[in-house]
Amino acid sequence: MQVLEEEIALKCHGVFAGKAKGEALVATQPISFWGGIDPKTGRIIDKKSGSFGKNISGKVFVFPYGKGSSTSSAVFLEAVRCNKAPVAIVNVQTEPLLTVGVILAMRLYSKLIPVVDRVEKNPCEVIANQDFVEVDADRGILVVKRARRMKEGPRLG
Repeated sequence: MQVLEEEIALKCHGVFAGKAKGEALVATQPISFWGGIDPKTGRIIDKKSGSFGKNISGKVFVFPYGKGSSTSSAVFLEAVRCNKAPVAIVNVQTEPLLTVGVILAMRLYSKLIPVVDRVEKNPCEVIANQDFVEVDADRGILVVKRARRMKEGPRLG
């Protein structure tokens, strides 16, 4: 079995500057940090999210958009304080309240969490769980890397 790496580069819009990389966690449904994420563990607790029980901590968190409450930014900030936040966020469209939490994370805890949206292809469809994703919000580039297993052909001679 031969393993090849597939690499996809996508243009995007930087919402909050910075660079980060890591394993992707993809939620295909919108999610609210308020009532959707446990900030002390980083675990997704919203049973309707399609990603219930998975952990955002240290991941590139990919989801369509945030929904909900003004308290979402406070819950996000608490996840940052507890070192359970994602390393980067990739959205179809970023909710302004989430951006407030990211700005406060930088101001209060000097924690830079890049955020991008308006990716040239729907990131929830292009990126899969466990893909390795490099986020460069400064340049507006996402690089998605994944391993593809290919069967080897018959050996000759």
